[in-house]
Amino acid sequence: MLNLLMIFIMFMIGNVIFVFKHKHLLIMLLSLEFIVLSIYLIMMFYLSFIAFDMYLLMVFLVFSVCEGALGISILVSMIRSHGNDYFQSFSLL
Repeated sequence: MLNLLMIFIMFMIGNVIFVFKHKHLLIMLLSLEFIVLSIYLIMMFYLSFIAFDMYLLMVFLVFSVCEGALGISILVSMIRSHGNDYFQSFSLL
């Protein structure tokens, strides 16, 4: 039970960082990966508690790796075109 409480605290800390550090893309991507890690741990504990197969976790990991690679590619293209990762210097025009 203590493990689930710690994982829930991890999830909440990741959300707080995501909300309050919304000016930098890199920090937002790191907090998203932290949230994905906590969701993975919650799913692992839940699936092992009900004695279910862990194939769903492999699919979740594949999608989280794709999300991370897509975020890194957006970060690299934004830094190459604008010189930094601030959202204030990014214009949609």
